[in-house]
Amino acid sequence: PRYFLRLQQERLAQAVHARTLEPQGCGGRTEEAAATQACDESESRCRLGPRRSGRPLYVVVEKILGRGERLPGGWPVHGTTGYEFLNLVGGLFVDQRNEKAMTAAYAAFTGQGAPFTDIVYESKKLIVRVSMSSELNVLGHALDRLAERNRHSRDFTRNSLTEALREVIACFPVYRTYIDGADPEVSLQDRACVEVAVAYAKRRNPTTNVSVYDFVRDMLLLRYPANMDEAYRKDQRAFVQKFQQVTAPVTAKGIEDTAFYRYHRLVSLNEVGGDPERFGVSVEEFHAQCQRRLEQWPDGLNASSTHDTKRGEDVRARISLLSEIPREWRAAVSRWHRLNQRHLSRVDGQTAPDRNDEYLLYQTLVGSRPLDPMGPDAAAEFTARIQAYMLKATKEAKQNSSWINPNAAYDEAVRLFVARILDPAPVNRFLVDFDAFHLPIARLGMVNSLAQTVLKIAAPGVPDFYQGTELWDLRLVDPDNRRPVEFGRRADLLQGLQGRIEAGDLGSLARELMETWEDGRIKLYAIHRLLAVRRAVPELFQRGAYVPLAAKGDRADHLCGFARVLGEQALVVVVPRLAARLTDLGARLPIGPECWGNTRLGLPADIRARTLQDLLTGEMVETHASPGGGELAVAEILGTCPVAVLEALHGRRWRR
Repeated sequence: PRYFLRLQQERLAQAVHARTLEPQGCGGRTEEAAATQACDESESRCRLGPRRSGRPLYVVVEKILGRGERLPGGWPVHGTTGYEFLNLVGGLFVDQRNEKAMTAAYAAFTGQGAPFTDIVYESKKLIVRVSMSSELNVLGHALDRLAERNRHSRDFTRNSLTEALREVIACFPVYRTYIDGADPEVSLQDRACVEVAVAYAKRRNPTTNVSVYDFVRDMLLLRYPANMDEAYRKDQRAFVQKFQQVTAPVTAKGIEDTAFYRYHRLVSLNEVGGDPERFGVSVEEFHAQCQRRLEQWPDGLNASSTHDTKRGEDVRARISLLSEIPREWRAAVSRWHRLNQRHLSRVDGQTAPDRNDEYLLYQTLVGSRPLDPMGPDAAAEFTARIQAYMLKATKEAKQNSSWINPNAAYDEAVRLFVARILDPAPVNRFLVDFDAFHLPIARLGMVNSLAQTVLKIAAPGVPDFYQGTELWDLRLVDPDNRRPVEFGRRADLLQGLQGRIEAGDLGSLARELMETWEDGRIKLYAIHRLLAVRRAVPELFQRGAYVPLAAKGDRADHLCGFARVLGEQALVVVVPRLAARLTDLGARLPIGPECWGNTRLGLPADIRARTLQDLLTGEMVETHASPGGGELAVAEILGTCPVAVLEALHGRRWRR
């Protein structure tokens, strides 16, 4: 409560800005969400519209869902703050076919071949041993007291029980379970989490008596021993509740703040709620998840950046492109290492920074290097940001340095390395080579970012915008993403766009914005236009069906398309994905016949309109007859802008 009160006081003016960009007023999280959460019940109902769940107040929970985990359906909330959507939409732009090649590139450069699951296991054990040893000892004492009260378990030693708890916590597959004893049966999901954790703990400790782990499992699943009184059962429930309070912070510190800084195969996947071993998401899986969200949690947030993300949404969009060009990336990293080898230091007989940290640094530069030419002051500021980020990253990894045991020599070596390779002097061959590699990545990263933004707004859920992401967001983890945002500049840019929209000729405006994509106005324009549509036809997004659209033709696997349909209201959304191969590695944008050829997009029978209008370009598109319904030529709908949002015209235009 104190946190949100402070946010309300500090961000009241920003709430006005948030309402300008999000007409529904319910999409901004953190600072912008605070004002919305302060609404009373009647205002909330008015702003959010009728809720099928019957819950009068709009409430979302900051719940990090593990892979395969689902939000309990009985919770009186409207969904989560959107980390699962963030990772779902981001995975669309990772090329699953190149997983082995990216793994080989990482292993070849760093020499690291350990799977991410092993790194998580070791990281969580480290957190339990160093940061949460007192909590583990409390759990061990509580479990030992329970064991002594039962003749079948009193032979277990306190040390063996404590060690078994440590292993089960390190193997726990989710942040926490929600077992409280109120229901006679433990939920299937919670039971599966405990069973999986115990099974993996047994596998990793083949010399330990399995009966110890079986006892821990039975205690956690509230399988009360025979003939135990209510006092014993109460103590067992208290132990389980305490255990659940420990697994969550261990998982957060072990994965988010340790393992994510140790495993760098493709760091755009190292995101809160994500799984770096899940290398990309197919279009079919994206559609299936969106349909499930519409059925179960239609009012949950669709996030793409938050206060807690490890990288801004547009940084991740760039880095994901590396999955499309593993050979070029592998060659570039090797070349950069040779060029920068003279800047490395020796600390305690080892190279500093080590290969793993150097690999992270190059990906970070790909994602965050500004688009505009930098003068001396801007270059110095960028260098300082990267130095601060690498200092945090190496300390969070806890391998060469840490917060509680800093290695000053290593920290200084990393700082100097960053300063030297980013020296803007003309003789810096690395920067010349890097910028040539980086420019097409930045251009295609813009396309990925636009597609991600469009999907976030049009997919089932409530679109969420973290402060500053209305333009390109090239910030990194906090405190970098807490820097002041130029809201005045964004308001001025928005006002200028609104004037151009009212003057008409959206086609010329869209072409201009694409030609000057570096300034970020194209993203702001897309956000403003699509949020205006959400305001005009809110029922379409709240209750409209989500209909996946099948693509045909040579480039069909490079499209993601769907329709939102409610009666005669229909919206068709089309975005590109994996565009590097379509564009000769970024030599051009993925637009027009040269790129899309004969690729077509099928329309469902629900959409009977013969003409559709692109809300971003104003262009009219005619449907083509096909046996299963209408079709759209992708070269036509993606002829000016690389993303399209088409309104089906039935003689009545939406008021915008």
